[in-house]
Amino acid sequence: MTTNPLLDFSDLPRFAAIKPEHITPALDVLLVNARAAIDKVIAAGGDDWDSVAEPLSDATEQISRAWGVVGHLNGVMGNTDGLRDAYNAEIPRISAFFTELGQNLDLYARFKAVAANPAFAGASAARKKIIENDLRDFRLSGAELPEADKQRFAELSSRLAELSNQFSQHVMDATDSFALYIDDVAELAGIPEDSLAMYAALAEADGQPGKYKLGLQFPLLFPVLQYADNRALREKLYEANAKRASEFGPAEQDNGPLIREKLVLAAEEAKLLGFANYAELSLYTKMAESPQQVIDFLRDLARRAKPYAEQDRAELEAFARDELGLTTLQAWDITYAAEKLRVARYAFSEHEVKQYFPEPKVLAGLFSVVHKLYGITVEQKDAETWHEDARYYQIFKDGALLGGFYLDLYARDGKRPGAWMDDVRGRRLKNGQVQTPVAYLVCNFTRPLGDKPAYFSHDEVTTLFHEFGHGLHHLLTRVDELGVSGISGVEWDAVELPSQFMENFCWEWDVLQGMTAHSESGEPLPRALYDKMLAAKNFQSGMQTVRQLEFSLFDMLLYTDAKPESVDWLALLETVRDEVAVNRPPAYNRFPNSFSHIFGGGYAAGYYSYKWAEVLSADAYAAFEEAGGANPEVGRQFWDEILAVGGSRPALESFRAFRGRDPQIDALLRHSGMSEVAAS
Repeated sequence: MTTNPLLDFSDLPRFAAIKPEHITPALDVLLVNARAAIDKVIAAGGDDWDSVAEPLSDATEQISRAWGVVGHLNGVMGNTDGLRDAYNAEIPRISAFFTELGQNLDLYARFKAVAANPAFAGASAARKKIIENDLRDFRLSGAELPEADKQRFAELSSRLAELSNQFSQHVMDATDSFALYIDDVAELAGIPEDSLAMYAALAEADGQPGKYKLGLQFPLLFPVLQYADNRALREKLYEANAKRASEFGPAEQDNGPLIREKLVLAAEEAKLLGFANYAELSLYTKMAESPQQVIDFLRDLARRAKPYAEQDRAELEAFARDELGLTTLQAWDITYAAEKLRVARYAFSEHEVKQYFPEPKVLAGLFSVVHKLYGITVEQKDAETWHEDARYYQIFKDGALLGGFYLDLYARDGKRPGAWMDDVRGRRLKNGQVQTPVAYLVCNFTRPLGDKPAYFSHDEVTTLFHEFGHGLHHLLTRVDELGVSGISGVEWDAVELPSQFMENFCWEWDVLQGMTAHSESGEPLPRALYDKMLAAKNFQSGMQTVRQLEFSLFDMLLYTDAKPESVDWLALLETVRDEVAVNRPPAYNRFPNSFSHIFGGGYAAGYYSYKWAEVLSADAYAAFEEAGGANPEVGRQFWDEILAVGGSRPALESFRAFRGRDPQIDALLRHSGMSEVAAS
């Protein structure tokens, strides 16, 4: 056992032992070792897999695993003393190493030699794909640029990594720093009792017993927007949320200057590599062929969806006016009025449904679904974690260990908003032994109160299934080469296929029967309530669709046509809204300042991936519909052709192998209740 836990790769990370002061010494060792391994590969002058690709994979995997743990801790325990500073300090060094690696012409020559070796023609499809990807990535790292441009490219890569991290941290800080304490419970009329109990417990924990603490973390914000009769309170929280990380708050949290710098530097990086704009560079490694193809896809979907969205809006306005006395439907009224309309039209509320989804039952139901689909079992195991909320599980098939995952479900201070999956390590075969893959699955759900379990909304259940779909993509791989096993090497606009696919099972009667138990009676979800949920499944799906298209089109146009030095991104967003939106936020709304997907994550000129992959996932699920639901035989085919192959072949080939044809948009339109416009 090494004294530095970040250098211990014998098994799972030793979270309990890791401290901020371990980060720099660990990277010192790993970077020296990696550079020595690179020098050795070059000096050997080899031209085969074992002398070039394999040793390089060994060296870089250890850096990726150690840095991955640090990045994960920064995302889930970002308020730990010293952690953020230690993480931020090392971003330039990590970025510099990988840029230096990608620009190393001698190493590039070794990979070219492997590809040119006649014996390599007999290599596995996975190894061929890795070498193909590596040669592409050398070019995309600037390996073929003149020396002066290489240096500039390295500077750009480092700064862009810093900007992404700073953006996300500003959003988290702005979210966590807001608190509103309410003295009189009458101001919270309409909000369900379980949410009030949560607010009271938070206030008491802050030393303010008898009060109610509201905040901007989703489990705190959403009950106010959805249920609070107090319109002024809804407006106050909506406004605070809409102004996060902007010029309206502390200057040190304003993401506006970061957006400008990121746009300028991303465009410069793309031009250095010979692309007309950053969107072209982003799409070079994706399924979509060009920015124009994506824009056309989004606009076609908008043309189909907008009539439904306009109808949704008109119905909501009429209901709000006639039944709620709201002559003008404002942004902070939409969620509230929609919930009231749902109750009026379908005779159930989301809160009523939530009482049927206790966490233990939901997890058992989820694990039962994947057992039925794939014959796998999930078991909780003892393991060190970073927080008492987190747990560790392993997946087995016929007694054989396939992989493991950590589950961290609840919102808390210092934790990045949203939900995500990331990898701890990938599957690979080394020295005759299989290294099983491990993943992180992270959400921001409502936590348990007292001795009661957490209860999840149906939307939260869907989110859990979504992230678990990502996890299965990583854990059920059968590829033994690290570079294309699991989620590695999968095109970004196809990576959402397995996750969105899993969401569909949250609507199956048989599945819901096995994962519901009422908070008081213990009875499973009754058929009458299920039928109402099903009838309301596409409630306002037109509005929801154009909202996603608004974000996607804004993202793609921003990185395609806009002049980065001068673009007014708020004006661009308004232009996009003119085209596709039916809901207009107030002028003070600063949505881009917290749009972490494209400014703090990996979705720049890639947010369209959700809708793109939804075409694939809906069509894939249609194969199960044709077989009557969660069918083990179709599940085996999905595992064989989609999950098992990882990134070892193009995603379109995998889809064709599963479905026997190219993807079609019909299933998505049908699932969204928009099929009547499909032929128009």
